[in-house]
Amino acid sequence: MFCIDKFFPQWRELTIHESSPIRRGASERLRREARSYLATQFFPNVSTGEFFNGYRCEDLERLTFENESIDLHVTQDVFEHLFAPSAAFREIARTLRPGGAHVFTTPLVQKTQPSQFCATMAPDGAIINHTPPEYHDNPISGEGSLVTVKWGYDIADYIFRASGLFTTIVFIDNLDLGIRAEYIEVLITYKPLLPMIQQTPAQS
Repeated sequence: MFCIDKFFPQWRELTIHESSPIRRGASERLRREARSYLATQFFPNVSTGEFFNGYRCEDLERLTFENESIDLHVTQDVFEHLFAPSAAFREIARTLRPGGAHVFTTPLVQKTQPSQFCATMAPDGAIINHTPPEYHDNPISGEGSLVTVKWGYDIADYIFRASGLFTTIVFIDNLDLGIRAEYIEVLITYKPLLPMIQQTPAQS
């Protein structure tokens, strides 16, 4: 929430989508104070765009939102559980309004090492584990969420190659805020106000 307050002080007036929120902390503050806040979860047996148990069902890899309809996408520890993160980053870019952003956390466990893809999904839907399976807590399922990617700092380049958008990694180490831990990075992917000019080699 520190980064949202700092970099988007007008957040209460923005259209905010949060995927897979939890019922505390930043999620609760956004829900209470934002003028236009939509919380979504992914339910495998519910059609996307429909509401279930108080949430709209959305798949980050195939969002049903209109183009340029969201000011802020917020995800907290979600992108280490996606099978097609490149598709999700493209969808976020598509649905962001110019000047909007994706503010998110995901454990950067690899640091300066290349990101490691731990599990993939076969065309028939079968899960292929490339490393011993690891699960994190899931707010809507007692089965947990499989870790599919262990990201490193190269995630910023991955996002650019997937979506064409630039990402800033913010390090917050501040005991006054009660923040000191191993995974304290917050990532902010910005959609520019104006279309980026594609340069040819002769222009660069």
